[in-house]
Amino acid sequence: MPRKVKIGLIGCGNISKAYFAGCKRYDILDLVACADIDRPRAEEKAREYGVRACTVDELLADPEIEIVVNLTIPQAHAKVNERILNAGKHAYVEKPFGLDLKEAKRVLALAKRKNLLVGGAPDTFLGGGIQTSRQLLDDGLIGKPVAGTAYCMGRGHESWHPAPEFYYKPGGGPMFDMGPYYITALVNLLGPVKRVSGSTRASFSHRTITSQPLNGKKVKVEVPTHYAGTMEFTNGAIVTIIMSFDVWPSQDRSFITLYGSEGTMLVPNPNTFEGPVSIKRAGEKEFTDHPLTHSDQRLRGTGVADMAYSLLRRRRKYRCNGELVTHVVEVMAAFEKSSTTGRHVSIKTPAVRPNLLVPKLPDNVLDA
Repeated sequence: MPRKVKIGLIGCGNISKAYFAGCKRYDILDLVACADIDRPRAEEKAREYGVRACTVDELLADPEIEIVVNLTIPQAHAKVNERILNAGKHAYVEKPFGLDLKEAKRVLALAKRKNLLVGGAPDTFLGGGIQTSRQLLDDGLIGKPVAGTAYCMGRGHESWHPAPEFYYKPGGGPMFDMGPYYITALVNLLGPVKRVSGSTRASFSHRTITSQPLNGKKVKVEVPTHYAGTMEFTNGAIVTIIMSFDVWPSQDRSFITLYGSEGTMLVPNPNTFEGPVSIKRAGEKEFTDHPLTHSDQRLRGTGVADMAYSLLRRRRKYRCNGELVTHVVEVMAAFEKSSTTGRHVSIKTPAVRPNLLVPKLPDNVLDA
């Protein structure tokens, strides 16, 4: 077994509990410290999960911590990533990687200058559902990919999230919040995106929070909250996408559907690590669920573990890498740019389909 890599966590908000639980699952990770601008919140999480609470400065000065997990709000992602890298530590950040392509490229360039690893969420494409979809796609079960659809349609997060204001500021909205799951999964399945077209709008100028503790507070909407468009992939497939915080969802719960020359695949929710994966091949009347080829018991923190393996084996390419998350940021930003200019937007950043995980690995490891 490889040695454990010590990690620290900055940002102890709503998503942190998933990372505390997920990182502790992997034998290669040793989560030792957490920090937050709200010190009592960090101390509460530290007690709950048996780690050390500290300030951000103290965490970044700890010589034993090698990877820092950045779970701050989207507006702070790039700035905190730069602090992590300038402290000589590898950075893994919650999505999105940046508010725009300029931010993402600046952080990626800094990591390269420092010879440090940088990357980020989502890592849900490493779960059994999307990995099985990729395995079956590579095995040719639906033939050559021709087209697809990707839908994430709902009424926003203000009915359940305790502090939803940031979802309606830059770095939020349905594309930058939920889009990373869908677009990352699609790049994993189909390869990089070549060009984008889109239309966007903000259907409501303000949103009213109905969750606690901010029930009744009105939030100004500063970003588009409904996106519709197409993505043309370098392999020729064209995928239609809708991301919305403005609609009431229908009974149709399809997330991603891929249409190939020899059949159709129903891809599971890319915001989870689970299945099922269903396929209907040419001539068949019904969809059939396929056994998962990979574990569906992984949790958030899987991408951090994958980075840790690559830290110890530097020739090993980690999957949630900086190039991938930068490519996803450019794709997401291209929809609003296309809507504003009335033109297709070509995607310039390179990306490579991440390598498949080895099938049937135990839940607590990522390498055979």
